[in-house]
Amino acid sequence: MTTEGGCLCKSVRFAVEGEPLVTRVCWCRLCQYLSGGNGMVSVCFRSEGLNISGKVHWFESIADSGNRMERGFCRTCGTPLFSKTEARPHLVFIRAGSLDNPNVIAPQQAIWTKEAPGWACISPDIPQITDQPSPPRPV
Repeated sequence: MTTEGGCLCKSVRFAVEGEPLVTRVCWCRLCQYLSGGNGMVSVCFRSEGLNISGKVHWFESIADSGNRMERGFCRTCGTPLFSKTEARPHLVFIRAGSLDNPNVIAPQQAIWTKEAPGWACISPDIPQITDQPSPPRPV
């Protein structure tokens, strides 16, 4: 399976080979900043299948989990695209909004729900995890 996507201005495009491992809605404060206030929806893939064309700018920070994170975005239009961590270099999380088909896999978990604002809409149909979940299992 090949999943494709890119940024709003089309200067960054990507394709990732392989099945998605999990989709999560993250409510940590960092993801709220990056999403403009809502939970960040990200689809996890094996990083070895990711091919990127165009220039991605990477911002490094420490996540609420304590992991050193790199978050990739388009420097031209600001579209959030990816996140990765040195703790799990075999995985890449791709922002669902950057996918050409955001319906590739619906959210399966809501994570860091203890950080969600009181007005957050969190589906009761998926597991809610108060903080950092275990890494996804390989397909």
